[in-house]
Amino acid sequence: MKRLPEHNLPEPEPYPPEGHLREAQLREAQIREALARTARPGALKRRGVASLLRRDSGRKPAMATQDVGEKGGRRAAVDRSRYGARSGSIGLVLAIAFMLVGAATGLVLIGRTQAEPYILGLLALLAMVGVFALFALASGILRVTSEDSANPVIKGVVDGAFDGIVVTDPGGRVVYANAAYLDLVDAADANDVRPIERVFIGEPDVSEAIYRLLKAAREGRRLQEEVRVVGLKGEPPRWLRLRVHPLAEGKRDTRHAVWSIADVTREREKQENIFQELQYAIDYLDHAPAGFFSVDAAGKIVYLNATLAGWLDHDLAQVGSGGLKLADIVPGEGAALLTTFAAAPGEVKTQTLDLDLKTRGGRTVPVRLFHKVAFGADGAPGASRTLVLNRARGDGTDPQRAAEVRFMRFFQNTPMAIATVNKNGRIARSNALFARMFQGALSGEGEDGTILSVVHPRDRGGLESAIRQAADGRVDISPVEAALAGQGERWVHFYVAAIEEEEERDAEAAIVYALETTERRTLENQFAQSQKMQAVGQLAGGIAHDFNNVLSAIMMATDFLLSAHKPTDPSFSDIMQIKQNANRAASLVRQLLAFSRRQTLRPQVLDLGEALSDLSMLLRRLIGEQVGLDVVHGRDLWPVKVDISQFEQVVVNLAVNARDAMPNGGKLKVRTANVTEAECAKFQYKGMPAADYVLVEVADTGTGIPAEIRDKIFEPFFSTKEVGKGTGLGLSTVYGIVKQTGGFVYVDSEAGKGTAFRIFLPRHVPGEEEAEPVPPIPAPAIAGALAAADEVVRAAAADLTGRGTILLVEDEEGLRALNARGLKSRGYEVLVAGNGVEAIEVLEECGGKVDLVVSDVVMPEMDGPTLLKELRVRHPDLKFIFVSGYAEDAFEKHLPEGGQFAFLAKPFTLKQLVAAVKETMSS
Repeated sequence: MKRLPEHNLPEPEPYPPEGHLREAQLREAQIREALARTARPGALKRRGVASLLRRDSGRKPAMATQDVGEKGGRRAAVDRSRYGARSGSIGLVLAIAFMLVGAATGLVLIGRTQAEPYILGLLALLAMVGVFALFALASGILRVTSEDSANPVIKGVVDGAFDGIVVTDPGGRVVYANAAYLDLVDAADANDVRPIERVFIGEPDVSEAIYRLLKAAREGRRLQEEVRVVGLKGEPPRWLRLRVHPLAEGKRDTRHAVWSIADVTREREKQENIFQELQYAIDYLDHAPAGFFSVDAAGKIVYLNATLAGWLDHDLAQVGSGGLKLADIVPGEGAALLTTFAAAPGEVKTQTLDLDLKTRGGRTVPVRLFHKVAFGADGAPGASRTLVLNRARGDGTDPQRAAEVRFMRFFQNTPMAIATVNKNGRIARSNALFARMFQGALSGEGEDGTILSVVHPRDRGGLESAIRQAADGRVDISPVEAALAGQGERWVHFYVAAIEEEEERDAEAAIVYALETTERRTLENQFAQSQKMQAVGQLAGGIAHDFNNVLSAIMMATDFLLSAHKPTDPSFSDIMQIKQNANRAASLVRQLLAFSRRQTLRPQVLDLGEALSDLSMLLRRLIGEQVGLDVVHGRDLWPVKVDISQFEQVVVNLAVNARDAMPNGGKLKVRTANVTEAECAKFQYKGMPAADYVLVEVADTGTGIPAEIRDKIFEPFFSTKEVGKGTGLGLSTVYGIVKQTGGFVYVDSEAGKGTAFRIFLPRHVPGEEEAEPVPPIPAPAIAGALAAADEVVRAAAADLTGRGTILLVEDEEGLRALNARGLKSRGYEVLVAGNGVEAIEVLEECGGKVDLVVSDVVMPEMDGPTLLKELRVRHPDLKFIFVSGYAEDAFEKHLPEGGQFAFLAKPFTLKQLVAAVKETMSS
């Protein structure tokens, strides 16, 4: 086995390493990976040597032989392609010429007459050969070439190339090989020229690369591989770069492949030397006496040296894999200081920061950071270069450093945002909380990145004036409360103080302390709104109680007048008009009581889906044909406990409001759904605790509600409709009924895009003692209430008379007289009293012979509940009816536990009074 001396191996040009150096400096983690990938066993450590290239001496290919001559000590290229040199034969030309001369002489000797057919035949043969030759030349079958017909420049370049070049046919036979290839494979002659796959027989690692190259050649693809081959005894290993690409000049050449082979040993050695030097540099950086880390714009740590990892007790394996974030090593709001830089595009900015870092165990380490960030041409920040100095080290003899650490912790961890600004409001320095709260100002957004840019335009004047006063050296500057700019309502209280040193006021004119007051203002607004609603409710409830007494007297008097006049009487219609208006007034009073949550409710457990299905026909008539109604029922709705008539009143009020908001038509959607405790958070409604609810949503596509009046829509008598077209009690009634039921109501609206009211009713979980849910009545309560009442009245009208003694207790003298008159007209004996004390006296005078007590609730000296307690002590079986303009549950809590009584809400008619009396006495 032999090889060419080393000087015959071509030396490649040095490979420029500058690109690799820059990449390594920017991405150290990638360098580690590259080192692990490129540092093959033996690349940095000498291995045993073997032969550089192996020959297959037993190969004897059957191919035409051609001597490989030596020209100037260098082998000549081998070219067996059809474009190679072609040699002609002068003997063949002379033989053809003698044959033609002999034929002509023979034709002359045999005579002209007999030779004529032969001459014509010979000419025809020659003409046919000529025609076929022309066709062959035109089609390329025949070519007129010479030995020197190839382009001498191209041939010279390929023949003298430094890289070995070889061309193989589809069968793998060599059709061309340049001199460099012959030198590399140490070919003795033309018969010894082998294809590349035969050259590296016996090299397992190289064989895999050769297989991939052959496969690419067969598939018509380009491919490159770098392989390592062992050298001869005493020689180092060599690196070769192998390339292949298909040669597709003509149809027959589509499967020919061009191979090149180059020695890149020196290039690889230089690369490995560079990587080795970088490895040393990385090792020095890892074990430097200072910490170092790099964080990208997304807050992910891409590099952390071993020193800092040791201080913080973190695993280096987490770095670069997305497992370690900036928030994992910087506690609290400190991370905001490292991510809120402002700089011009292309600028490199460095800041010095005193912070606490956090160990994996939660302890803090005081450090000083030299934080450097380079910004790209688009202004986007790149990965940082951050040097970390540990300030916790020391023997405790440096009081200044200890004081600086204490101040740093106080400054960075205070719950108040602090910053220094110049006279224009530009921020010079800030603590971590300020950086988080006002990222827009620190990142250069808004008006030149000043603190004024984060304040709402209407409030900027106050803060600007305070900063100007501080710049002038004034003290006792009034605090400024301002709303922040941007989406959502946020409020901040600013306290501004002047810098004492006048020489520093050019760079830092004022100290600004900021305290967010959004939550406090929200609570204040909610409390003020609830106080206002409560006050209005108390006023409405009080007015309603007095009105009920007046209306009861009017309705009772009209009943007497109607019973005394015939329908043909001229004044009968006037009396009916009085009664109708009294009923309208009673309806308004009921709405006031609903808002003040003092009406009487008769809750029952029901399925809202069935209730809404029964109500849908009434809703379609109410909203008209121009508005489409879509009722969407949730699946498996939970039961709720509500007053069916009051719930229907809520839905009807919302539907009527939606209809009025869509004068040109639209769509009304009523939807029900279960809302679990976990789903409550997505609504982000304040004041509603997390629990299980049944949602009733009434949404329209109308004009919407402007933001400036959205907080007033539930107030009584507030209306945006024209005078005479609304009472302003519709939504206040909805609010009162929902609140009295224990639910919540919220509105989402945008002017011009529609409104959605969402009612959350608590899920009813029945106890063991409770009966099964009561199904709703077949017809809507509102639509069928009057018909049902008429049926009851007609049924009772046959016999509303009775016998017995009734004690009537009422503080309103006129109403007391009318009620007593009405009861006496139905056959009852009536005893009257003006309050609870008088009632006890009357009862004692008659010896307790009373069958029923009908009492008002609110009375002077002794009210109704107290009277009930006293009478039950003396007469436990005495029957009782309370009449009141307030809701039943408003006074029920003052009654003894288990106290039995009936209730009749004011105002009531004579028929309702006597019907309630007869029903109670017969029970």
